[in-house]
Formats: sequence, C-alpha cells, structure tokens
Amino acid sequence: MDMKELSNILQQNGIVGAGGAGFPTYAKLNENAETLILNCAECEPLLRLHRQLLEKYAQEIVETFHLIGQAVGAKELVIGIKKAYTKTIDALNGVIGAYPEVRLGLLDEVYPAGDEVVLIYEVTKKVVRPGGLPIEQGVAVFNVETVYNAYRAINQSTPVVDKLVSVVAEVDHPVTVRVPIGTTIEETVKLAGGITTKNPVYFIGGPMMGFIGSGSLPVTKTTNAVLVLPEEHLIIQKKRKKTSIDLKRAAACCCQCSMCTDLCPRNRLGHPIQPHLFMRAATCKDVQEPNIFVNTMFCSSCGLCEMYSCMQGLSPRTLMAEYKAGLRANGLRPPQVEAKPVGPEREYRKVPMERLMARLDLTKYNKEAPLDESVVPVSKVKIMLSQHIGAPAAAIVKQGDKVTKGQMIAEPAKGLSVGIHASIDGVVSEVTDKYVIIETQEGRAGK
Repeated sequence: MDMKELSNILQQNGIVGAGGAGFPTYAKLNENAETLILNCAECEPLLRLHRQLLEKYAQEIVETFHLIGQAVGAKELVIGIKKAYTKTIDALNGVIGAYPEVRLGLLDEVYPAGDEVVLIYEVTKKVVRPGGLPIEQGVAVFNVETVYNAYRAINQSTPVVDKLVSVVAEVDHPVTVRVPIGTTIEETVKLAGGITTKNPVYFIGGPMMGFIGSGSLPVTKTTNAVLVLPEEHLIIQKKRKKTSIDLKRAAACCCQCSMCTDLCPRNRLGHPIQPHLFMRAATCKDVQEPNIFVNTMFCSSCGLCEMYSCMQGLSPRTLMAEYKAGLRANGLRPPQVEAKPVGPEREYRKVPMERLMARLDLTKYNKEAPLDESVVPVSKVKIMLSQHIGAPAAAIVKQGDKVTKGQMIAEPAKGLSVGIHASIDGVVSEVTDKYVIIETQEGRAGK
C-alpha cells in the first residue's frame, strides 16, 4: 500500500492520536521518517489500556505498524515499552521475529516515559529541538490504540466509532471498557460497578495531565481514562486552586531551591525551560530577562514540577500554562533555539512511577483493570465535531436523518481534519456546528 492510499484511508476513517491532543494520523505519514516508534510507555499512573490492547492484538498491531513503515519507507520500527510489562513483551516476542526491522525499546518504570520527546531520546538517543517536531529528527511516533484503529480501518473497513477507557480508583470493579464515541462519562463509569466514595469527582485523563469533568461530558477519540476520586483528594484540591492564589503563595514561599528545574524532563534534555527562574520572575514582576517568560512555551505540561518536585506544594506548571496561553493569544511563537547537550546527571533525576504514585496518594488504586470489550448498549450519543487538532469536521447530516453505525456524519474540512462517524444506529436528533446527537428508537420512545 502506498502512502497516498494509506493517508486517504486514515483521514476518511477518522484515525487520530488516541490520547493527548488527537493529532490526525494521516498527517504524520512522511517519507522523511526513517524511524517509527510505537508508544506503549503508558505514561500516566494507573492507566493500562495500551499494554492490554497490545498484548491481546500483538499480531494485528505489529502487522499494521510494519505496513505503515513500508508505506513511508522507514528503516527502523521501534516499540517503546516498559520492562515491567512482561506479559505484553512476551506476546510481542512471539510476533516480531517475522519483521526484521522491528525491535523493542525497553524503558524504565519512570514518569513521563511516554512523553514524545522523552520517548524518542530513550529509544534512539536523538534530541528533538525545543519547540520542534519529531520529523525533523526523522522520527514519527504512534499511539498503540491509534495503530489498532488503523488496523480496523484497513482490514475491516471500520472507522473510529468507539474508544477504550480505563475506569479506576473509587469504583467497585476497576475496568477498561470499549464504549461508543459520544457516550457520557457517567454511563461509562457505571460499567465499573458502584462508586465507593461520597461526593465523587470525575477526573478525566491521567492524574498528572487530566482535568476535572462532569458526568455529562461525552467520551471522545482522546478519552483514555476516568478516575473517580473523593472530593478531598489532593489531586482534586490541586486542580481547584485559583491561579491568583497560586501566584501569591509562590511570592510568599518559593525558596528557589530549583528542584522543579532539576527534575524537569525537558530541561534534562537540554531545553531552555527553567521553572524556578520563571517563579521568581513572575512573582517579582521582573521582566529584565523576557526569555524566562518566552521559554514557558517549551513546557510539556507533564506536571512533575507541581505534583512531585516542589516541597512547598506550589504550582509552576499551572502558572506557566497561563503565561504560555497568553503569549500564544498575542501571536507569539516559540523562538528557534538549540538544545544543550544532555548531561550524565539525567539518569539520576528520573522519577520512579512507584514514588510518584505514593506522593499522589494513588498506590491504593493501583489495581488490575481488566480489558472488557463487550458491546455496550447506549441509547444516545453526543458526537463532537472537533476531536482532533485542526479544523472541525463539517456535518453532512440533518435533524431527522436515520444513520447506521460507521456511517460518516461529518466529512473532513479543508486543511488538517478527519471524518467523524456515527457510533450507534439511530436518528439524528440535533445538529450544530459543534456536535451531532444521535438517539436510538428506544431512546426516543422513552422520552
């Protein structure tokens, strides 16, 4: 299969990064990609869906990874996976022998091993320049579920109509389930049995980079997990702090110990991001060195600085994100800079996942969440037209239309965009420029 044909299949079937920002996968196909990396680092604490999926569908995923490599002409294919995922590694070892260009890139159990820039360095020793793209180093990175979705599109003509979501923490039966795109978070949580805490809060995504959401929010192509946490949990309390108060606290007690910078994964790779200097400049309103503020644009928002490193419980990541957003809103782009050489101390400043979970009071939630791909009956879905970086898809259905599962309901817009598809059989009950609602006949009858 050539790159043009593969690109069309991926775009029309709505394949995007199944996590993070949802970058359209077809746009990652590039003949300059000499190395492809399959990301099975399972970056965030408590998440298991990638290793589970890769263990169960090792043959299908590796075969598709190989096909993508052939399409772009890549010389090397690397599966980045933590050494601790022994069952998945065993499954891969039983498959990769048939693909001589595929090798395993074994990773330590540290955070954030799944950060794209960190992962590339760990398995290739190449450093992506600050603000740069992996393709500049001849590298393209793909998510495990993304490649599995590509397999389904290529071999089964199945577009992205569902999503694997891990439901963990304060639930009776932690589980990883496959639900139709557009299912509410509340309905998804119910699949893990009862909630085991009063005043539960739904934390969507991983504990380090996720956000507090309501039960009415729909599952999208990038929804990886829902943590059900008690309202008083420190992660929830941290997220609910006001940035104005955070800034005042930083002015009062930041001691410039530089621990946030010393443990910053991007700084350890030579990127000019120095959270401790930012905290000093921001709290003192010192603009003598404007690059301290500009360099916030190189922050990956991994959260280590405020969730692990700072002994005062301050919030460098949150404050830098606010400044970074302000710079972008005013049209500023990251400057062209080169990374400094990676120092030997980097190896001794990695954060073990076990210690991170203990610090976040998550160890008690580190339980098996078995993969359950049973069909989940849903009577209503709200499908967002923007579930990816780039232009939202353009709806091609109207209210009252009958649709079937897998039918395209929004076509790719001009520019960077992908198709969106019906995730259930039913009738379109509402269409806006932001979403399409589909209801089953049973759901409409129950109104």
